[in-house]
Amino acid sequence: MSNASFKPPSLLLSTIGLSLATFMQVLDTTIANVALPTISGNLGVSSEQGTWVITSFAVSNAIALPLTGWLSRRFGEVKLFLWATILFVLASFMCGISTSMPELVGFRVLQGVVAGPLYPMTQTLLIAVYPPAKRGMALALLAMVTVVAPIAGPILGGWITDSYSWPWIFFINVPIGIFACAVVRQQMAARPVVTSRQPMDYVGLIALIIGVGALQIVLDKGNDADWFENNYIILGAVISAIALAFFVIWELTDDHPVVNLKLFKYRNFRFGTIVLVLGYAGFFGINLILPQWLQTQLGYTATWAGLAVAPLGILPVLMSPFVGKYATRFDLRILAGLAFLAIGTSCFMRAGFTNEVDFTHIALVQLFMGIGVALFFMPTLTILLSDLPPAQIADGSGLATFLRTLGGSFAASLTTWIWIRRADQHHAYLSESITAYDPATQHAIQQMGGAGLKTYQQLDGIVEAQAYMLSTVDYFTLLGWMFMGLILIVWLAKPPFAAKAGPEAAGH
Repeated sequence: MSNASFKPPSLLLSTIGLSLATFMQVLDTTIANVALPTISGNLGVSSEQGTWVITSFAVSNAIALPLTGWLSRRFGEVKLFLWATILFVLASFMCGISTSMPELVGFRVLQGVVAGPLYPMTQTLLIAVYPPAKRGMALALLAMVTVVAPIAGPILGGWITDSYSWPWIFFINVPIGIFACAVVRQQMAARPVVTSRQPMDYVGLIALIIGVGALQIVLDKGNDADWFENNYIILGAVISAIALAFFVIWELTDDHPVVNLKLFKYRNFRFGTIVLVLGYAGFFGINLILPQWLQTQLGYTATWAGLAVAPLGILPVLMSPFVGKYATRFDLRILAGLAFLAIGTSCFMRAGFTNEVDFTHIALVQLFMGIGVALFFMPTLTILLSDLPPAQIADGSGLATFLRTLGGSFAASLTTWIWIRRADQHHAYLSESITAYDPATQHAIQQMGGAGLKTYQQLDGIVEAQAYMLSTVDYFTLLGWMFMGLILIVWLAKPPFAAKAGPEAAGH
């Protein structure tokens, strides 16, 4: 019996087990965000040091992703998935019992590394076990998990931290992971294991670790260190540039590259990956900036900010099964284009927000954006995998997910920098018009109780709130036009867009 003819006892149970592991992994990219102040205080470190809880996971996860193809060929898809899940559960438990920041960061690095194969292997196994007519639905359900998990993360993390304690944001992975592992093992035990031995590209791997690691540090610390005014940032940027340039040259010439960059010769993979990475980076940026603006400028609590963002996940949950079932009846470029149109329009709607915007208005825009999110992941994933040979789908899935993860990680740093930089510029511009001789300023001072330190502090607070509001408008306007541009890029892909799976099942 070949991989192509294997069918698990229950497609439903297989889907649940595979999806739960991915949900657990994607959830961990955001669940710790709202708990950072509590974690930092409990472990006796500064807030800046506390951010390494997030970045250590993101960077190690991204670096591990390209190894998926090699690992799946060496050990088999099912075995790789099971061991990754087991080690993720163990790393999560160790994170929960950590008593110092170095311990926690170390186990978060381990957690990120072993989480690397989970999403690509879930995608590969779903494509392999579902019949061709239903693969679109399988990818749509996986896309729904990818959307819902990061939205649920901040809400669940805040509730667990407030109701119990921060270690439980890691402990909850233990029962979920054990259940997922048991189900997948039971369902996939009879699947034939086809492996092959290939040499490991250690040179490329080391160059990747140095290049991506240095670049992420530059992006994380650049804003606080005044970017290229700081010698360490300059050094990090130079190291990253040299390492990444060497990495690209080496990977294109090596017989067994750790990252198969030659996949970009396939037209649909090339353009599909571009829209996936940029679209996800924009999606990530929206979900980063909006809650920050609500909390820092509009006075929302973390819980209410999470609730304001949460409606984004409603329509993807409802629409994903239908998108998966009926998407193949349409040109997938149309669906992806509609996704970018809806998300871009929602950005322009947010660009009309003011400091007086109410909760309902924010939630309705999030709800509308959900239409675009529901149409985004499944069509773009199918497009980028559509012209790859079956034997290279695991490599392609791993590479696309690697770049998507890096896109989100880089977007987090760049988005915050753009937002703060534009706010500073607006603050400086607005402050120029506030003088003792300006009638409007004089009137405002009188209404605040006359000139005094407290009055000027209140006035500066008003200016700051207005500056961040204008910066938010600028950011969403820029993002809106970016999504409109993605509509043009996705049409550079060429049909047919049928998801492939063959005897070698996307991983061999």
